[in-house]
Amino acid sequence: MNEKIIEISSVSPVELFGVNETNLSLIKSFFPKIKVISRGDKLKAIGEDKELALFEKKIALLIEHLLKYKQLNENHIERLLEEKPNIESQTLEHDSEVLVFGNSGLVVKARTANQRKLVKECEKNDLVFAVGPAGTGKSYTAVALAVRALKNKEVRRIILTRPAVEAGEHLGFLPGDLKEKLDPYLQPLYDALRDMIPIEKLKEMLEDGTIQIAPLAFMRGRTLDRAFVILDEAQNATKSQFKMFLTRMGKSAKFIINGDETQVDLPRNQQSGLTQAIGLLDKVKGVSIVRFDEKDVIRHDLVKKIILAYKNHSEN
Repeated sequence: MNEKIIEISSVSPVELFGVNETNLSLIKSFFPKIKVISRGDKLKAIGEDKELALFEKKIALLIEHLLKYKQLNENHIERLLEEKPNIESQTLEHDSEVLVFGNSGLVVKARTANQRKLVKECEKNDLVFAVGPAGTGKSYTAVALAVRALKNKEVRRIILTRPAVEAGEHLGFLPGDLKEKLDPYLQPLYDALRDMIPIEKLKEMLEDGTIQIAPLAFMRGRTLDRAFVILDEAQNATKSQFKMFLTRMGKSAKFIINGDETQVDLPRNQQSGLTQAIGLLDKVKGVSIVRFDEKDVIRHDLVKKIILAYKNHSEN
């Protein structure tokens, strides 16, 4: 057995280890073969050389995350400690890539392994499916990629769309035309844009059509050239709607399709087109599928546990 002393003076021990060392207890659970003792701004670890080397590397990842994002919770720790060795060595390098400099000093980056994969696949392919549970940053990352493409003049416009379907709600009872009825349900996309584009500039872009937000039904008959198009809540698009949407793709266009196959809100007599589209296009060159899971959840720590609970219930 060997001993290793790890300096953590670059961060606050309370921020790293958590109140009453709750974070440290979680970290220890990932290294049952190592005895870990905290002493102020130092960690003393006792164990075999191979285990100690991995432990030191993981502590460095946690410290780097804390320095960059100014927070470290249970979800962050689990994600960083569970990453495979071939990924972990690249984590810091990928984390340093900024997608967009937003408002009030906001720096938008890919935060998880699958968010980074979505960025990479979007750079290589013109049609990308981002599939997985809520809270994993699919839509936010997609909007950041669209804003970056617009700022870099890779596209002329951004088009954000989604089906006019919502869980347990009846759009017909809301005032206004179809777009006005759907606007409240597009709020997450508006919020993401407001984070990344100054409000006056965003207002101009919405008015002149540089950024368009519309229901999926409004896409029929259009050819979307030099556009970055995001279809959100794609699990609520029917098979015919999916075919209609996919055939709108024009020259120099980028499509990202976000959806969660476990949250289909269509009537029982209608089938979701998302699963069918993935099956048909899985092997097509130029198409990529990125599957998110509970490890990518960046909302409250409980969201991950809720997703797992429902997943286990479904499987059982």
